[in-house]
Amino acid sequence: MTNKLVPAALAVLTICAAPASAQDAAGFVSLFDGKDLAGWKVPPGDNGHWKVVDGVIDIDAESESKAEDKSLWTEREFGDFVLRVDWRIKETPYTNPNVHIVKPDGTSKRDAQGKPILIAVPDSDSGIYLRGSSKAQVNIWCWPVGSGEVYGYRTDESMPAAVRAAVTPKKLADHDIGQWNTFEITMKGSRLSVLLNGERVIENAELPGVAVRGPVALQHHGSKKDGRWVSPPALVQFRNIEIKDLK
Repeated sequence: MTNKLVPAALAVLTICAAPASAQDAAGFVSLFDGKDLAGWKVPPGDNGHWKVVDGVIDIDAESESKAEDKSLWTEREFGDFVLRVDWRIKETPYTNPNVHIVKPDGTSKRDAQGKPILIAVPDSDSGIYLRGSSKAQVNIWCWPVGSGEVYGYRTDESMPAAVRAAVTPKKLADHDIGQWNTFEITMKGSRLSVLLNGERVIENAELPGVAVRGPVALQHHGSKKDGRWVSPPALVQFRNIEIKDLK
């Protein structure tokens, strides 16, 4: 009797699980097939520094493009959407001496003289540009404030205090260097929400002035002088990039 019930129970579980899985995937379109950079605009003169390695998008932060922006942009534009992307920082060969201690309201902790307190942190730097804007960037980096913040809005002193606080991560949800992380980024109108590794780090933050539509980009960051890094390099990889248009 027991032997007959167990397969039946497993069948019921399989039937119940299948619709949920299908619903999770409904409406998402892949932006990267794991084989090449089709659907993306490689900066002119990049010379192979944006590439696909072992099924992931890889950048060594040394693009040879003469363009001011060396980021990798989608050919398509998007309005309201949910974007899912896995990313990892490969290494941190540069130590950034100018990292701020960011308070929950988005401002920097200051010393007795009113100057921002700066600390040195091994740092690599990249991010996801939203709707064609480098200011509307969901950051990827090693600052103690955590990835997921919108630096361009948080540091804009012309923005209302509520805006700057809302684009500051509610918690540090990054995995360790070399490990994969997952963003789920939702844009609805001018409002942004970000899940990082299943943790809600940004919730319904307003991005005043953000475009209604625009492409998405993976940020190139970093430069060298005399063979040494002089700013945090985008030594990152990306995979499993998919987007769902929200009507």
